[in-house]
Amino acid sequence: MKSELTISLLCEEANQFARIESSREHASLFGVTDGKAIGTYVEHQFREYLSQRYSFTEGSSARGIDFPDLAVDMKVTSIKQPQSSCPFQSARQKIFGLGYSLLVFVYEKEDNQAFETGRLRFFHTVFVNEAQTADYQTTVGLRQILENDGNEDDLTAFMFDRNLPVDEIEAYRMAQELLNNPPNIGYLTISNALQWRLQYRRIIDQAGQVEGILKIL
Repeated sequence: MKSELTISLLCEEANQFARIESSREHASLFGVTDGKAIGTYVEHQFREYLSQRYSFTEGSSARGIDFPDLAVDMKVTSIKQPQSSCPFQSARQKIFGLGYSLLVFVYEKEDNQAFETGRLRFFHTVFVNEAQTADYQTTVGLRQILENDGNEDDLTAFMFDRNLPVDEIEAYRMAQELLNNPPNIGYLTISNALQWRLQYRRIIDQAGQVEGILKIL
């Protein structure tokens, strides 16, 4: 009988998976440069690896994240430009977090021309707790305003200065909430777009040094 997957086990297995995959050659990856295709490949391989040992609910487009029972989404990104897209739900995510944790695999791809194979060397694997998934500059700025006795007007002005995709009514509601519930500092860089653009350089640098950001590999 398979064991039930937990976040702790997910992180342990992510470490082992990254080490194993870093030593493997794949003919199907030879010449592949599309980051999305590589990400899909790694996600499929990792889920298959886990399914041999654990029982878990796999994510789908309807559920939106890879491990819905654990509230964890998996991201795979190149070390050359560690970033990926993320579905936009609301402007609140930039302040209060995405609403789920992240498991981030950071790789460098190498091709072996002689054998026509590709290898993914995983340099970093990082787990980011849900509480740390907001935007760094936004949350730091809001906390500074609150520490300086800022009010609703100061907070809403800051939101609009940051071009947060929110109307005046929602901005005021969030400002009132922030007065009673200061945000945790997030460690992602989240850019506004039709989808959020998540950048991971800071979590790579801070992994293992900040509570809620676990350096797995």
